Amino acid sequence: MTSIYKSTTPTTSTFQSSKYNPQLIEGVATVLIIGSGGLSIGQAGEFDYSGSQAIKALKEANKKTILINPNIATNQTSHSLADKIYYLPVTPEYITYIIERERPDGILLTFGGQTGLNCGVALDRSGVLAKYNVKVLGTPIQTLITSEDRDLFSSALKEINIPIAESIACETIDAALDAAETVKYPVIVRSAYALGGLGSGFANNAEEMKQLASQSLSLAPQILVEKSLKGWKEIEYEVVRDRVDNCITVCNMENFDPLGVHTGDSMVFAPSQTLSDEEYHMLRSAAIKIIRHLGVVGECNVQYSLQPDGLDYRVIEVNARLSRSSALASKATGYPLAYTAAKLALGYTLPELPNPITKTAVANFEPSLDYIVAKVPKWDLSKFQHVNRSIGSSMKSVGEVMAIGRNYEEAFQKALRQIDPTILGFQGSDEFGDNLDEALAEPTDRRVFAIGQALMHENYTVDRVHELTKVDRWFLFKCMNIVNMYKELEKLTELKQLSKDLLQRAKKVGFSDKQIAVSIDSAKINEFDVRKVRKSFGIVPFVKRIDTLAAEFPASTNYLYTTYNATKNDVQFDEHGMLVLGSGVYRIGSSVEFDWCAVNTAQTLRKEGKKTIMINYNPETVSTDFDEVDRLYFEELSYERVMDIYELENAEGCIISVGGQLPQNIALPLLENGCNILGTSPVDIDRAENRHKFSTILDSIDISQPEWSELTSVQEAKKFAAKVDYPVLIRPSYVLSGAAMSVVTNESELETKLTLASDVSPDHPVVMSKFILGAQEIDVDAVAYNGKVLVHAISEHIENAGVHSGDASLVLPPQHLSDAVKKNLKDIADRVAEAWKITGPFNMQIIKDGDKPLKVIECNIRASRSFPFVSKVLGVNFIEIAVKAFLGGDRVPEPVDLIMGKKYNYVATKIPQFSFTRLAGADPFLGVEMASTGEVASFGRDEVESYWTAIQSTMNFEVPLPPSGILFGGDLTKDKLGKVANIISPLGYKLYVTSEEAKRYLEKHIAEKAEIQIIEFPKNDKRKLRELFQKYDIKAVFNLASKRAESTQDEDYIARRNAIDFAIPLFNEPNTSLRFAEALKAKIPEKVRILNSKETIIPPEVQTWEDFLGFKAD
Repeated sequence: MTSIYKSTTPTTSTFQSSKYNPQLIEGVATVLIIGSGGLSIGQAGEFDYSGSQAIKALKEANKKTILINPNIATNQTSHSLADKIYYLPVTPEYITYIIERERPDGILLTFGGQTGLNCGVALDRSGVLAKYNVKVLGTPIQTLITSEDRDLFSSALKEINIPIAESIACETIDAALDAAETVKYPVIVRSAYALGGLGSGFANNAEEMKQLASQSLSLAPQILVEKSLKGWKEIEYEVVRDRVDNCITVCNMENFDPLGVHTGDSMVFAPSQTLSDEEYHMLRSAAIKIIRHLGVVGECNVQYSLQPDGLDYRVIEVNARLSRSSALASKATGYPLAYTAAKLALGYTLPELPNPITKTAVANFEPSLDYIVAKVPKWDLSKFQHVNRSIGSSMKSVGEVMAIGRNYEEAFQKALRQIDPTILGFQGSDEFGDNLDEALAEPTDRRVFAIGQALMHENYTVDRVHELTKVDRWFLFKCMNIVNMYKELEKLTELKQLSKDLLQRAKKVGFSDKQIAVSIDSAKINEFDVRKVRKSFGIVPFVKRIDTLAAEFPASTNYLYTTYNATKNDVQFDEHGMLVLGSGVYRIGSSVEFDWCAVNTAQTLRKEGKKTIMINYNPETVSTDFDEVDRLYFEELSYERVMDIYELENAEGCIISVGGQLPQNIALPLLENGCNILGTSPVDIDRAENRHKFSTILDSIDISQPEWSELTSVQEAKKFAAKVDYPVLIRPSYVLSGAAMSVVTNESELETKLTLASDVSPDHPVVMSKFILGAQEIDVDAVAYNGKVLVHAISEHIENAGVHSGDASLVLPPQHLSDAVKKNLKDIADRVAEAWKITGPFNMQIIKDGDKPLKVIECNIRASRSFPFVSKVLGVNFIEIAVKAFLGGDRVPEPVDLIMGKKYNYVATKIPQFSFTRLAGADPFLGVEMASTGEVASFGRDEVESYWTAIQSTMNFEVPLPPSGILFGGDLTKDKLGKVANIISPLGYKLYVTSEEAKRYLEKHIAEKAEIQIIEFPKNDKRKLRELFQKYDIKAVFNLASKRAESTQDEDYIARRNAIDFAIPLFNEPNTSLRFAEALKAKIPEKVRILNSKETIIPPEVQTWEDFLGFKAD
């Protein structure tokens, strides 16, 4: 393998020595960085962090950076980082257009997740990189191919006698069935070139194997059948190598869950806790041997399975790119892996880079930790109907948290609380009933609570739980320490019995004030009472630095955590900075958009001369990058912890409105206990969050809203529904089954929802409102100062009201609103800002139903998920204006109207990114509950072009080209499906339906006579279904059902679900279906011409963000 680096011989060049003379790669002035696109399960915010770090490293080396990433909510897609930004699909096709247009010298493929890596391999194979002489920086492309192709990988490891799980590569279902017989069941199936274990799973018999192989082969060209080693320990090493063969292992991690659960869905601890010195060094030596043999330059992740009672091990896989684990390892150790990998890609060697912790020694060192890090995944499975809740080799979690403690118990309990504010720490749950053994044996998103229930309430022994779960006994004995503390606390009957010693010991094993209160007597004692007692005893947390030199040398990081297992603080509290509360864990409804808001808040505060303190615990974020703020606390966003830090730091103030809903939830208690909250008062925020207060104020300022009522019985609910007429929207305040908001169309449905899904009573009222059918929804994002609007944006939803705003496609500037409507919307924003005395950001959702008065359906007095979108599309940073409003005085800018009378010669469309592929069984149907995990956005000269580019930017979207087949189905009582078919019919596609009735319906709606074929649907046979989709070359599905499927036998559900499982574009909402049909009509001829051309023709949408705006926005 020839190297792009001139020399691979070690030198004596070291950082801060007279011999410092880095031999950097020659002829590279401009570098193209491949981003990862919309956030999805398996590929989330960690690539915003790693890409941002890479860009910082390249800028330091005076390289010009070009970034392709359609994820407009990210930090990396800001001009403060990249020089040029393309909001375009991350596909080989569009990267080729950018290479043709920009002629970069080098390309970075390992910072954009699996998407970036796959694109790089495709560009190499098609000869594009060679044609344009683009150098692949860092790990060579052949190494990437070897690590991804299972046969090549297996051969490479055999050459150096490293054991891997016996596996057979297969390209057909029959070959997979034969392979399973050879290696013997149980087996694991893995997809090559797939992300986060996508398309992988376990099979115990031929029937399961057939189903699994058919789905996996529709997602990847090759699958691997391996003997399952379920129950072995899973261990990971993060390894770094430079071009001259210096190697270090930065971090090793151990999964709490044994092999069988994807590492992204497992609880993970760093450093490893149960390995002997012999095991640790055996796996470390193997990792270094592997990375050297493969020729990785940069960072690499090696995953092992280790025999629990011996020294046998297997390599599971090697990721020769930045991964989720490397983001976690960076945050766990303070060693910036992505930044270092980018520097190494340019040709620096490890001794030539400064140690990030001491700033004086070199980066060629292995961190040693004097603390424990716990990572726990966040799942949101309860949001989906028919979803399979078991977790296995294919990842399902939407985010993760990281906690730091001085012992296992402290870190573990902190991490569990970070997942959700309703969790107290390690605890049980009575949801399992008689199925506790099953809940322990079969991993699900709730298994940790089954372990808690077994040890805490059902008197299971550690041995019994170990037998059922195969979780190492060491972890379970540590959990028992927490159980024993619960038992000690439960013996107390009142707070005055709580001694200083017991309280101190409880805090040392990670108990929160609220947890202690609940353990003693939740009816009489709350966390504020415990806090008072704790402070009277002088028990407060200590602040420690992340010190990866285990206190052997002075560390100088601003990267901090709190602990009760210490005797002194590592920092002086003399900065009195401004506290910014981050977004916490990524979940459906709160994602990277809020990280962008938090980072921009900190950056603006620094520009305004303020010291900044960030609190956040999400390892995937840029806000937890320690060079973004003056002090970073990797800590809980609970009232207790925020108040601890506020008091210790004697902070100047606290910003709670840029991190989504989590900081809002604690705003009122913070204010009531003396915290100086910047911006809108939490008292006024509460007047918007509380439905009663909110509606009363809207009435008083003469703003319309849908009719609503708060009801305390099913009888009252029926009366209200009869009065306003169905459909109605219900929001239970106390939810049992995870079903929250829903639209109800008749009385029997209402009864079912209110009796089965939630408990309706005077204690738990339900809010019901009239649901307006067929109305247009509009988003207004704005910033105000002392009740006066400074700046606002109006975005139209393509979908009608009824699809959650987070799942809607937004268009900005608005294309179909009259000046009178825009003026009316601005007037509503003015009146709301004044009534709630808003200072800072706010967002409203408004319904337009024909010519009737506009109705406000929601108002959030905080930054919304569309703030990055509107800021980047209009070229004005809304968060920067909000921060200046917080600070007040002469910093506050003059109001400016970006909508009325402004002419924009471009349109941007923001489109949701769904992860239904990952969620086996979930019905891909859109409703009032949000289901998307991320977003993408693209610009265009008009709304059709911007939609066309944006929809291609969603993950694995392939444009159907004529004469492929399109399958139609859904509600035949409305004309929407017919309109779509009528537009598509003349374009040369084959049209298919599954019933005679659907065929007659389409014939009625299509103007020119077209051939429509009926195909027979094998409902319960995945393999036959796949063969059917292949036989008829079905490349898109339009399924416009009017409501969710009642059962999994519903034909429309099967069409929708299998489109997802076979990676075929699915359109399941009328307005976006129509928009896509219009885009096909406008763009398909051009697309076909470009694809068939011998020359590289660049389509008109291939322009930079700056080209569209006409100036360089911040």
